[in-house]
Amino acid sequence: MKNMMDVLNEPKWRWIDQTTLGSSFDAKASFAIDDCLCESVGKGISPPVIRGWVHDRTISLGIQDTRLPHLKCGLELLTERGYRYIARSSGGLAVVLDPGVLNLSLILSEKDRHLSIDEGFEAMVALIRKMLAPYQLPIEDGEIVGSYCPGRFDLSVHGKKFAGISQRRLRKGIAVQIYLCVTGSGGERAELIRDFYRAAMNGAETKFTYPAIQPEVMASLSELTGKALSIPQLLKNLHEAMGAKLVSSSLTADEAERFTTDYARMVERNRKAFEKIGHFK
Repeated sequence: MKNMMDVLNEPKWRWIDQTTLGSSFDAKASFAIDDCLCESVGKGISPPVIRGWVHDRTISLGIQDTRLPHLKCGLELLTERGYRYIARSSGGLAVVLDPGVLNLSLILSEKDRHLSIDEGFEAMVALIRKMLAPYQLPIEDGEIVGSYCPGRFDLSVHGKKFAGISQRRLRKGIAVQIYLCVTGSGGERAELIRDFYRAAMNGAETKFTYPAIQPEVMASLSELTGKALSIPQLLKNLHEAMGAKLVSSSLTADEAERFTTDYARMVERNRKAFEKIGHFK
C-alpha cells in the first residue's frame, strides 16, 4: 500500500470552497460537481482537488435506500420533519446533511498510477487525522455497528462515530467524499435516520440488510471535544494542515459546461428513483 502522506504531498492542490452557498445550493449539484472534477483531474488537466461543501437539511440516500419496500412512507416522514432528499451517485447508505455537517471531497487521479479502493479511503483518513491533530483525539477507523451508513472506514472516538466516507470512480478520477458532524447532536441525526428506516421498511423483510440504528453510537466533534467548534474553524485547520500548496480556485469555464451535463444526469438519476412513487422533486 502506498504511503498516504505521499498522496497528500502533491505539490499543488486546488481548493474549492462551497460551504457558504446556503439553502439554495442543491445537494444534487455537489455530486455533479465532483463528477466533472473527476474528469479534469483524471485527464491531468487539473491538479488534485479538495472541495468543501455544506447543504441545508437534506438526506442523501444511497442506491440501496431507493429500493426500500415502503420508500414512499420514509420520504413522507423526511418531508414532515423538514428535510429534502436526494439519491446520490457514490456508495453507501443514508446520511444527514445540514448546516452543522462539513463535507469534503478529495479528487484524485488514476491517470499515472492506480489507487485501490482502500488506498482512496486511507488518503482521506490521513487528511482528517492531520486536520484534527490540534484536538489530540484518539481517532479510530473501523465500522461502528449501529451507526447510519456504516462502513470499514467510519471515523470514531471512544466508539462514537463522527464521520463516514464514500467513494466514486469515473473518467480516471476518484472522488473520496466524507461527512464530518461538526456541531449539533450526532444522536438526533441518527434518530432521524432510524425513523426513516422504520417507516420505509414497516416490518417488511428485505434481501439487503439495512442498519439497525443506535443513536448513542454517534456524536459530533463538538460533543466529542467539549469545545464550541465551527465549520470555519475546521477549514482553518485544513488550510494549516495542507499549507501553501492549497490554492483557492473555482470551476473553470470547461468544467462549468461539463457540470451542466453531469447535473442533468443527477436529475435523471433522481427522477428514476422517485418518480415511480410520486415523490420526484
